[in-house]
Amino acid sequence: MEKAKESTSETTLSHPLLSSKVKELPKNKYAFASAMIASIASLLAGYNIGVMSGAQIFIKDDLKISDVQIEILAGSVHIYSLIGSLTAGWTSDCIGRRNTLLLTSIIYLLGPLITCASNNYFWLMVGRFVTGIAIGYMVVVRIYVAEVSPAATRGFLTALPEVAINAGLLLGYVSNFAFAYLPVRLSWRTMFALASVPSILLGFGTFSLPESPRWLVMKGQLGKAKEVLTQISSSQVEAEAQLIEIKEKARIPREDTEEFVSTQNCSQDKNIWRELIMTPTPVIGRIIITVLALQFLEQASGIDTVVLYSPRIFEKAGMRSTTDLLCATMIVGLIKTSLVFVPMFLSDRVGRRPLLLSSTAGMAVSLIMLGFGLQMVGHFLTAPTWIVAVCIMAVLSYVGFFSAGLGPVTMAYSSETIPLKLRAQGMGLAIAMNRVVCGVVAMTFISIYEVISISCTFYLYAVITGFAFVFVYFCLPETRGKSLEEIEVLFGKT
Repeated sequence: MEKAKESTSETTLSHPLLSSKVKELPKNKYAFASAMIASIASLLAGYNIGVMSGAQIFIKDDLKISDVQIEILAGSVHIYSLIGSLTAGWTSDCIGRRNTLLLTSIIYLLGPLITCASNNYFWLMVGRFVTGIAIGYMVVVRIYVAEVSPAATRGFLTALPEVAINAGLLLGYVSNFAFAYLPVRLSWRTMFALASVPSILLGFGTFSLPESPRWLVMKGQLGKAKEVLTQISSSQVEAEAQLIEIKEKARIPREDTEEFVSTQNCSQDKNIWRELIMTPTPVIGRIIITVLALQFLEQASGIDTVVLYSPRIFEKAGMRSTTDLLCATMIVGLIKTSLVFVPMFLSDRVGRRPLLLSSTAGMAVSLIMLGFGLQMVGHFLTAPTWIVAVCIMAVLSYVGFFSAGLGPVTMAYSSETIPLKLRAQGMGLAIAMNRVVCGVVAMTFISIYEVISISCTFYLYAVITGFAFVFVYFCLPETRGKSLEEIEVLFGKT
């Protein structure tokens, strides 16, 4: 095999067939296209979360509901997503990653349609309940993209779902602004109805996707797995080496090269949960604790308060015009979406840890600045321009630092560290933690700031973000350039 010069696009694979470094393509077009299609589900998740930011203004006026009901409506979708995140692993193991994506597209079509047809609070909650289940199913996107990504470009490709989520948030904010001038009864319904378009695209797009090669190996379809690996790898030799590594982790004899009837079935789900939670090995235990802690800290930093309540935060900072509030919120979405490209291009170059450390440090400083700005507002009858500017810049800085590290890298890191056998259920557990904390933050933000003040609320989030920095510094090993099978060994070394 021809040796290549060391570069950031190289990776060292542990198998003897690839003992030398193999220069991989900067990005495999087939893997990239597959990741893009699958990421439409993440775009839908972002849109259905972000659209509520502005839609709640018009829903409140139209249906005459209270702040508490708005708080529950905005945050409960994350709690409902538990159903999807905890069942997505089982579904993706039983019927495959690709078919689970198809199921997700159907649920995404139903949820927004029920929401936009609602005439009272009960049916609004039903629509958000169905949408929440679909949002929980985005766990399969993380699994699928990680499993079809070559090791050297996995950081780039596994960031695509996060880019899609942020693009969805931005589109939600744009629809808030675009349809704000329609009659109140029609405006928010149109915002939700638009979500049906990407769900249809996702449904048709799944038919062109390959199945995950790692799922195919687990099901004994070695021939198909080899075909997919050949398509997503930079060489035939690499594909064969990857197949051998996957077989070893799936406990399939190396000499077994023919199709066989897999002994793994959906009834083994209890054994997997036992290995994840009840009696994990020290290595698995460390991986799961690390992943869950990282997911907790990501959401406990308060990011969803800005995602869902930007208009309210800017109003507290002194802005009054509805148009100005929605325009400022749209800029938040633009910054959040733009900076998510930073980890896409840098995570495979500088590593996961540097991005996480710089991100959490920047977020903590931004939150302190936002808390200070909101605290100063209380000293004036009319907020001076400089205070409004400080608050706006703090919010933009906060979401920018989040998108440049903690947001996308957390999910990429989680999806690549959980071992193959446990990946589907493990990621379901990780997303469940993420959604629970996200839901609690979203459903308590208004209540908390009414008790301790909005400035102290953001100071609290700053302290939590500081803990996230400490956790990353002391507890997270670097995974850059490692194959999915090598990462399990990495966690066992320390």
